[in-house]
Amino acid sequence: MTLRTEGRRMHPIRSRLIAILVACTLPLAATALAAPPADATPQALQADAAPAPAPPVPLLWKVSDADNAIYLLGSFHLLKPSDYPTSADIDAAFDQAAEVVFEIPPEALADPATGMKMLQASGYADGRSLSQVLAPEELQQLDALFRASGQSVASVEAYEPWFINLSLVMGMSQAMGFNSAHGLDQHLIARAAEAGKPTAGLETIDAQLAALDGMPMDEQVESLVEFVQDPAQAQVELGQMHDAWRQGDTGVLEALAIDEMKTRTPESYRLVNVARNDAWLPGLQAMLDARSDEDVLVVVGAMHLLGEDGLVDKLAAAGYAVERVCGACSAD
Repeated sequence: MTLRTEGRRMHPIRSRLIAILVACTLPLAATALAAPPADATPQALQADAAPAPAPPVPLLWKVSDADNAIYLLGSFHLLKPSDYPTSADIDAAFDQAAEVVFEIPPEALADPATGMKMLQASGYADGRSLSQVLAPEELQQLDALFRASGQSVASVEAYEPWFINLSLVMGMSQAMGFNSAHGLDQHLIARAAEAGKPTAGLETIDAQLAALDGMPMDEQVESLVEFVQDPAQAQVELGQMHDAWRQGDTGVLEALAIDEMKTRTPESYRLVNVARNDAWLPGLQAMLDARSDEDVLVVVGAMHLLGEDGLVDKLAAAGYAVERVCGACSAD
């Protein structure tokens, strides 16, 4: 059955799928959907970068108990060479950490089977297809967008809207000069390997895919249609989110990445942000409660740290000492 659009409210885009890709989840999606540049080592990023006025202001918090600390660092999964080098605050936290923990273990992220898992998750479990979940005029608009790049909507008929939307956002971001190989998490994965630091992950690939695949179909469709109707606005919003991340502006990032998604697509927000934060919390507390003086650097999408549902507030509410680490902030 084709979904009808009578009465469907059309709103301006408010960064929801962009937020998911670059600031919330998806190092997995960014890696699976992007073609990395030939040389994405930390040294190459620094050498290729255009001169920047200053390193990005980090979204970095120190959470501690009596004997050790974890440093929570908010990543942007798609960045540019000009976003490097990292700040002295990040460098110090990295040097202090005995281990670096990411959303997904780096070895799992690098597994060639990861891309196939994502493709399998992006299909319709109930036998439907894209033309059965989009209205005819929506399908025509999407087809026009694909034909502009020499493709056809028929090539994505078997995929759910969330996967198509992420693919479109990835293509847009690469055209703007962003790449997942330059993302902060990928940069620190390479850096940890060079330094011989052990790494780990907070969740499995299957868990991250389940969050994506579990998003309600109506919310998936709404997000895809909004992107298709105004891709130029999506470019503006990606630029705004990137600027806010570079400036370490938690208020603007929260407004762009959380507020609209929380209101407009609440179940998607719960699945990709709240539920995953809640699942990670016991592991983070175990790092702090262990009888050890070793510190840990934890690198997750920036959205996971912000707002009342974020890990920073949750750990503060659990009684740990929390402080933002931001030399550039105190200098203002």
